[in-house]
Amino acid sequence: MDVLSSPPRSLDTVCIHAGSEPDALFGAVVPPIYQTSTFVFRSPEEGAARFAGTEPGYIYTRMGNPTIARLEAAVAALEGGTGALATSSGMSAVSTVYFALLSSGDHVVCSASVYGPTRVVLERDFSRFGVQATFVDTSDPEAFREAVTPRTRLVFVETPANPTLALTDLSLAARLAREAGALLVVDNTFMSPILQRPFRFGADIVLHSVTKFLNGHSDVVGGVLVFRDEAVRMRVRAVLQYLGGTMDPHQAWLVLRGLKTLALRVRAAQENARAVAAFLSGHPAVRRVLYPGLAEHPQAALVAAQMDGPGSLLSFELKGGLEAGKKLMKAVRIPALAVSLGGVESLIQHPASMTHAAMSPEARVAAGISDGLVRLSVGCEGAEDLLADLEQALDRLD
Repeated sequence: MDVLSSPPRSLDTVCIHAGSEPDALFGAVVPPIYQTSTFVFRSPEEGAARFAGTEPGYIYTRMGNPTIARLEAAVAALEGGTGALATSSGMSAVSTVYFALLSSGDHVVCSASVYGPTRVVLERDFSRFGVQATFVDTSDPEAFREAVTPRTRLVFVETPANPTLALTDLSLAARLAREAGALLVVDNTFMSPILQRPFRFGADIVLHSVTKFLNGHSDVVGGVLVFRDEAVRMRVRAVLQYLGGTMDPHQAWLVLRGLKTLALRVRAAQENARAVAAFLSGHPAVRRVLYPGLAEHPQAALVAAQMDGPGSLLSFELKGGLEAGKKLMKAVRIPALAVSLGGVESLIQHPASMTHAAMSPEARVAAGISDGLVRLSVGCEGAEDLLADLEQALDRLD
């Protein structure tokens, strides 16, 4: 019996059981990995029917695979969508959305502070094909409203933003998109469905780099798109299959394994981040801390309205600027100096020279990404160890 068939269930239960129904053939508790490129047809007629779409079944793993399908069902259940598509990377998910939903002459409104490649592929590549994009501070309602035009066909927001942690009002974003006849895409990577579920506020597509929190162990690269409307999913699915940016079955199996502990990991890391943000906010060497969990955060009301917690990502700037930030990143012992986020281990990096280096200096300044900003993805280590490590590193700045 499907353990999720009787509603409602907590997200903790969904994390553990969605996509993990016992194997029908042998009863295995852990789903099998269907590590195959192709699937045998019982007859020429069955093969033809599957290609025609008149009979269910698998054909070729680029077009569908049982292990991948389990992951898609699990993430759709967590987000509250009608269906999902797993991709080979987070940027494969982003690029597939652009390819599937944009045409020459269309206009995109995108958060100015967003994952660097998400922006750069619009600026450098899709602009060559006649797609125009406006990058705006979507945390500013008036600026956001003015950026949307009758030609806008896609509104793409990341909230909290990368790496400034600025928040976008998702209900406003959905309303502006609907008024323009556009679709709203929300990158929910920073929050995961444990802390934010954008479909509740009108999103059409929710996107994740599963590399981050959904997998949670820094050993997989992948992405996923979740859909409100099945027709939109099928439209994007056709493009994804032809572009070829689909997920591998072993990737999918690893992410399914990671999902089982998603709620536990997200909440543990969040508690650590609260402690780290409070510590940094009170330290004399720190100029500012950007974290939605701080009481003085200017968007505290929005945090309460659309999020179930502030998450475990924070950015901060030291009074000594970039040079002090470099010294700190060299001096810490627990956080690894590496890009990415959402793993069980803490990671620290410098956005202006790393994840957002492809953006122009002017674009970074406009997006609020200063040269002295340091981003810290807080992991699940002991809070007392993280705080002691940061303290000894900050002491070296004197």
